[in-house]
This record gives sequence, structure tokens and C-alpha cells, in this order.
Amino acid sequence: MNTLLSLLIPLCLLQSVEYRSPAGVDYRAQRDTGAIVRAESALAADPRNIDRIIALGVAQSGVRQYREAIETFTRGLKIAPNNALLYRWRGHRYLSTRQFDRAMDDLTRGARLDSTIYGIWYHLGIVRFARRDFAGAVDAFTRALPIAPDSGERSGSTDWLWMSLARAGRTADAKALLDRHPDVPPAGNAYTQRLRLYRGEVSPDSVFTPADTSDIQIATLSYGIGNWYLVRGDAAQARKWFERSIASGGWPAFGFIMSEVELRR
Repeated sequence: MNTLLSLLIPLCLLQSVEYRSPAGVDYRAQRDTGAIVRAESALAADPRNIDRIIALGVAQSGVRQYREAIETFTRGLKIAPNNALLYRWRGHRYLSTRQFDRAMDDLTRGARLDSTIYGIWYHLGIVRFARRDFAGAVDAFTRALPIAPDSGERSGSTDWLWMSLARAGRTADAKALLDRHPDVPPAGNAYTQRLRLYRGEVSPDSVFTPADTSDIQIATLSYGIGNWYLVRGDAAQARKWFERSIASGGWPAFGFIMSEVELRR
């Protein structure tokens, strides 16, 4: 009977609950398609190898197994307690599961250990933004932008730096940032599409393209539009877009996380 029942349960419900929203919605991990099994096998052959521990945590994160990834990175930190990359990755996943204080602690410690890691500054900026420390977010994204590893990350850092400056009331600096064009726009990047809105190149209703169908993309674009309305003083339109971000179901997206934060306030 148990076997029969398990066959009738949708696969999504067999995956672990990774995050329960304030509204009581459960968000679950996805099914492993092989990457985790391969990473576990590689790690079993060399269980104290930090690179392989990180690879397993990244594989787990790839299917939204964020709590499992946190356990993996914690395992690594027991072996290498001063490894900045482990703090970068665990801090990121604390952020994904809305454990902001723990994320802040990990990323701050990681920055003290190695100030050259892009992902530490970028995610530290996200955490500070979520805590409404917009001046602190400006500092973090300012540090992240020059060391962004590719055009997509440069667009992301430019976008978040613009939002942080705007929310900090530094309107002239926000405009000057856009005028400098530090980003090199990659096609199909959500942050590139949001930056076009900030620069007045498209209207809010033209930010989405027919290709924007994934839950993460919808959540990301919707939050950017909502924040754009918010800094322009239109709270009603901002709320509409924040609610659309949540409705996307793309719960790991930073736009989804920030929409939750904005709506609570």
C-alpha cells in the first residue's frame, strides 16, 4: 500500500521543503538529475577535498536543495574553518533560505578572510539591501562591480548598485552610474532588461519579452519594475509588481526575496 501511495504522490511533493513563506506556502527542492550523485561519488573518493565539497554544495544548489547545501558547506568549514569561499557559498545559501543574520555573519567573515572574492561582496550587498542598509549595500556593490567575472555579473552589480543608490537618496549618483555604462549588456539577461528601463530606453510594459517565462526571470524582472516605481513614488504600482514577483513562484530569486521584504513593510 505504501508503495502504491508513493506512486500516486506527485514527484514535487517527494522533495524536501526548503523554505516556508510567511504566508505558509511551502517551497520545495527539485529532483536531482545526476549532478548530485556524481558530485557525491567524487567526494567519497577524497572526502577532505574542499573543491569537491564545494562542487557538491553547488550541485545541490542547482536543484534548490539549499538546506542540504548549507550542511555540505558546514562540513567543509569543519575541515577548513578559514576558507573564504566556503563562507561565500554558505552565506549565499543562508540568504536563499532567508536566514539573513547568518548570511551576514558568513559573508562578513568571508570578506575579512579574502576581500577579492566577487561573490562575497555581491551577496553581502543583497543582504544589506534586504535589511534596508542602503548605504552599506552601495559600498558592497561598489566593491563588487570592478571585479565582476563576466558581462552578466557586471550587469547585475550595476543594477543593484543603481537601486541601492536610488534607495539611499543619491539620485544624482544613480544617474551618473547609468551614464557611465559600466555594464556590457549580454542578451537575454534580466538585469540588462531592467537597466534599459532605468535608462529610459523602454517603458515598464516593454521590459518583458516573449522569452521571459521562467519563474526566476519573472520574479527578477517584476521586482525591478516594482522598485523602479517605488523610487518614483508610485507605491500602488510598486505593490502590483512585487505581488507579481511572488506569484511567479520563483522563490530563490533575489527579486522574489526582496518583494517579500517590501510587501511586509
